[in-house]
Amino acid sequence: MLSESATFFTYGATEIMALQKADPILGAAMDRMGKIERPTTPDIFQALSQAVVGQLISVKAAQSIWERMLHRFGRIDPAVIAARSPDHLRACGLTAKKASCIHTIAFRIVSGELSLTELAGLPDAEVVRKLTSLNGIGAWTAEMLLLHALQRPDVVSWGDVAIRRGMMKLYGLDRLSKKQFDRYRQRYSPYGSVASIYLWAISYE
Repeated sequence: MLSESATFFTYGATEIMALQKADPILGAAMDRMGKIERPTTPDIFQALSQAVVGQLISVKAAQSIWERMLHRFGRIDPAVIAARSPDHLRACGLTAKKASCIHTIAFRIVSGELSLTELAGLPDAEVVRKLTSLNGIGAWTAEMLLLHALQRPDVVSWGDVAIRRGMMKLYGLDRLSKKQFDRYRQRYSPYGSVASIYLWAISYE
């Protein structure tokens, strides 16, 4: 879901060469596919809202809902969303739980209870801890924020179905255990986010 402030995840030869050396199978896929531009959203509230919208639905469905939100609200920022009721969000196609989650986050930001500036300065694990303390935010949503808004370099989410599917296709696996996943994730470190970008693309080939 692109927004007006969208950019692309920053990576280059250092990350590509390190991953090719660490994992020749992934490296061969990277050579074949060329550089992939992964959209990011530097606006943390927009990125968090997008991640909530995208929970457990298809990319196409999430995009449709996001476009309705943009049409209804004009822009997605805490002040605009906090000034409306969750029902206004539900009218865009969100579930009651997602609408409440996004509205509550907006309200907490506006009231000063939640500082996005402070969040951006925290280590990955602490960002996940703080976000998952909010009702409606799980580890996957927090990890998507780490990658798509904060551009943290080493994010590979077990909770992302497409990443797991990409791994299975890449390595020719019928099943993928958490232990296998963690072994690959450790292999990709410290450039797991770039590996994730390619695994997403592989999963949809």
